[in-house]
Amino acid sequence: MNLRPYQQIKRRKTRQIHVGPVLVGGDAPITVQTMTNTLTSDAKATIEQIRRAERAGVDIVRVSCPDEESTAALKEIVQNVKVPIVADIHFHYKRAIEAAEAGAACLRINPGNIGNADRVREVVKAAKDHDCSIRIGVNAGSLEKHLLEKYGEPNPEALVESAMEHAKILEDNDFREFKISVKASDVFLAVEAYRKLSEACDYPLHIGITEAGGKRAGTVKSSVGLGSLLWSGVGDTMRVSLSAEPEEEVSVGWDILKTLGIRHRGVKVVSCPSCARQGFKVIPTVAALEERLAHIETPLTLSIIGCVVNGPGEALMTDVGVTGGGSGRHMVYVAGKQDHTVPAEEMIDHVVSLVEKKAAEIEAAKKDKSK
Repeated sequence: MNLRPYQQIKRRKTRQIHVGPVLVGGDAPITVQTMTNTLTSDAKATIEQIRRAERAGVDIVRVSCPDEESTAALKEIVQNVKVPIVADIHFHYKRAIEAAEAGAACLRINPGNIGNADRVREVVKAAKDHDCSIRIGVNAGSLEKHLLEKYGEPNPEALVESAMEHAKILEDNDFREFKISVKASDVFLAVEAYRKLSEACDYPLHIGITEAGGKRAGTVKSSVGLGSLLWSGVGDTMRVSLSAEPEEEVSVGWDILKTLGIRHRGVKVVSCPSCARQGFKVIPTVAALEERLAHIETPLTLSIIGCVVNGPGEALMTDVGVTGGGSGRHMVYVAGKQDHTVPAEEMIDHVVSLVEKKAAEIEAAKKDKSK
């Protein structure tokens, strides 16, 4: 897709690190993350959940490692999934070392919270020895006491100061393979903290609005916050934090990126809100098509418009389109042009077939081009 000048986003220049085989920062694509909610010690359940997230398009998955049982299960988990795994560590430095030894691609820690300088050095050594990167994870809900006393409350300056203090600990240990997050549940606080942090350093940033809420409210909140940051060029990897299953977080993350024209995956559906003019029931039609086309990874656009007021115009800009017509038949557009009509009762199956065919053609063309 060729973007017009006003659609182009200028990303902040950052260092580039790696999380396993996935590059983060620099000119690498902005990656979509999620976190499992199973007990990590239950390797089977965790692997199954990660695989669902993989089908939704996740790039990186984080798992909690609060105890030895979790780090013991990590090796099996890493060996049975395709995406790199981030081990979430709080306080106990030994868990970080065990996670690195078990194959974690990245450790999520706060260096200042895992003990004295010797313990930090041990964790950094383990990260270096096992080719792990690190994420410094600052959160407004768990700021250090001295910063709360200094600022009186969590604010952008406090979050940034915390992040830079932790970063210096790693720098002093000659380690720079890390990214930083400064999350808050308040959108204004999080956005301003990330903007200030982006001016204070060139490390890649993991962006997120933490504890965003349930599926609907959390999606809105995350879209406002993350969308604002991404639009201004801030953010190298992201997680949408929802009180929902991990694959839902992944889907919302991709929708945010697709809306901003940053990355494209799967079918982007353009559909009307429906009204009395609709020639078919738009709402259940869109729901059915989204479900049946969820398996497609090839970037495609599909317009589903209930009447001829906006239908033809929207279809001009999509790969496949349908506009509601009369007498139980609806107009199908292919590559922006009227192509044929389809009976109402056959429309969903027919559209699925057309989209799958188009996706197959695009993938075949890509293979031919790469030969």
